[in-house]
Order: sequence, then structure tokens, then C-alpha cells
Amino acid sequence: MGFNTRQIHAGVQPDPVTGAILTPIYQTTTYVQESVDEYLRKGYSYSRSANPTVRALEMKLADLEGGADCTCYGTGMAALQAVYLAFLNAGDHAIVADVAYGGTYRLSTKIFSRFGVSFTFADMSRPETVRAALKPNTRLILTETPANPTLKLTDLAAISKIAREAGVLHAVDNTFLTPYYQRPLELGADLSVHSTTKYFDGHNATVGGAVIAKTQELDAALRFVMNATGMIMSPQGAWLTLQGCKTLSVRLERQSANALVIARWLEQHPKVAQVRYPGLESFPQHALAKSQATGFGAMLWFEVKGGVRAGKALMDSVELWSLAENLGSVESLITHPVTMTHADVEPEERGRVGITDGLVRLSVGMEDVEDLIGALDEALKRVGA
Repeated sequence: MGFNTRQIHAGVQPDPVTGAILTPIYQTTTYVQESVDEYLRKGYSYSRSANPTVRALEMKLADLEGGADCTCYGTGMAALQAVYLAFLNAGDHAIVADVAYGGTYRLSTKIFSRFGVSFTFADMSRPETVRAALKPNTRLILTETPANPTLKLTDLAAISKIAREAGVLHAVDNTFLTPYYQRPLELGADLSVHSTTKYFDGHNATVGGAVIAKTQELDAALRFVMNATGMIMSPQGAWLTLQGCKTLSVRLERQSANALVIARWLEQHPKVAQVRYPGLESFPQHALAKSQATGFGAMLWFEVKGGVRAGKALMDSVELWSLAENLGSVESLITHPVTMTHADVEPEERGRVGITDGLVRLSVGMEDVEDLIGALDEALKRVGA
């Protein structure tokens, strides 16, 4: 079946007791067993280990990504932490994208580095740089494409080939494009990581995370960590995310179409210094964006002439766009990464990878694009060039 059909029907079925078309919220701690000998015959004993509502979401996401199975977590950072805990030990080395979500950088440098794991932050847009960063103790390559917030792309097939030849796992943060536009496992990756908070939810209603594994063996390692550390997603969060998944493709298409129109408008605006969006012909990796994904997504960034002060003035005064630290929702959001999503990244590191103080990140929503452009235009008129 096609993606639109599967995003609605995969992993779920009418409730066998009542016929309810929506998966029930199994808000329960424990499950009564039929007997000692039949313990776990139905697969559930305690909701830290597994929950039927969460399991329905796991099966849906595994289906959409084309993976063997999926584990869901309380947050996107919990999902990434599970990857680190499952596949990295003291003395191991990991290669991480030099441009990534600030929480990824923080988890790597401020937490796991304390326990004897070393990290190299490499330019994933250059496969030769990743190959050169490999060490005998390298166990994991973590890419993020498009990268947050610069949107730098990684050739997933090329990095997967390097990882496979080195006997190293390749995990991809696929949050920005989702399996509707990009399927890392089909391009050779071993794990696809998501903050389900973003496009799978789509309504600013939940926080959550997921890891889809290519094999049952990888999933088993993640599931052990999930149970041992208690990082499972809540049934209420899973239920809301199940509903969000049903409209994923429709939302992404509308949001991406809006993003392209806005990016083209900004590119021609006299007060805008530069714009980056993978769907623009001017985007440095436009050809790669077209070749490995079926859509360009709804994230873009730009800089205003007049420097940091002008950019901040725009973000503080623009109407309709909400100044907020999230993305992927039906509401359009505007973010200043340096003070918000990437505040924990050292200024020198931000500058090295192109996260400038004046960078304005847009998460384009589903509003009428004329209204979104009108609000930006009014804000730009109020800032000096």
C-alpha cells in the first residue's frame, strides 16, 4: 500500500472489545496475567517495558520507515540517548555531524564525554572528512540531514557505504524530512532517529522520540536500554502522535509548498542578505537534495541586512509567526538559534560551522502563504537596513 494509506492504517486496528476505530489509551501501570505458566502470553507485564498504545505507534513508524521495528521514548533526546547507551561503551569513539541540534552537541560533549566516550564533529557534507575521522575504536556515525539549523546536507548513501566498510553503525536524525520525504534505511543507514515532537505530532501537543532499526538485533539492543532506563513514551503522548501521523503527508506538502514560496520571496527582498532553503536553485547542495529526498521540507533560514540587531528586531516584532523553540507544527514558528536551540554550543564552534548570530530560522506552517509573507514584509519594513 502507498504511504498515504499506511500512515493512516499501519500498526492499528479496531479495538477487539468495542470496535472503537481509534486505538484506546491504555492508561495502566500493570497487566493481570492469566497464570504463572502463561506469564507474558499477551506481551505485556508493566508499562515501563511495553504499552499497547505505544506499541501501535512503534509499529506504524517502523512501517513508514521500512524498518524491522521501532522503539518510542519520552522525548527526542531520550531517543538519541538510547542510541548512545545501546551502542557506545567507555573507550569508544563516535563521529557526529558538525552541524546538529544543540541538544545533540550537549549530550555528546557534556554528558557522554564524562564516561569515556570520545567524539569527533566532522563535516558530513564531505565524505572524505568522515572517512579520515575514523579510528580503530569508532563505533557510531551520527548524521543529521538537513542539519539544524544551517540545513547542510549529507550524502546518506556515501556515508552509509563508509560506515559499512568500516563495520560501524550509521544513525541518521531524520526529523526534518520524515520518511515521507526521506528514508535513510533505504539509503544504507542502520538507524533512523526522530523527535516525534516535530512533524509526526505536528500540533505542538506532545514531546516524544523514536528510533527505527534496520534489524531485529539492533532493535533488541535499543529495547533493552529503553526498559532498563525507563525512557518509554507515555500512552497519552503516543495516542496523540498516532492521530498526528494520519495527516503527515498532507501537512508536509502544504508546509513545504509554503516554504518554497517564502524562500523565493525572501531571496528577492532588498533587506535580506541571504536565504538558504534546499528547494532553491541557489542552495549549494540543491542537486543532492533532489537526488536523495522526494521533497525539500518546511525549514529555511535567512539573515537580515543590518546585522544581528536588525534580525533580533524582526523576530521580536513580527506578527503571526510565533517566537518559539520548536518546529514542524501547523503553526509557523520563528527562532533565533544562537540564543535558543543552540545556546549551549560554544560561540567559536557555532561560528566555525556557520551558525551566525544573525541567523533567523523559520519553521513554516500551514497558514495562507500570503498572510505569512505579509507579516514578514511588515516586520522587515520596521527594521533598518
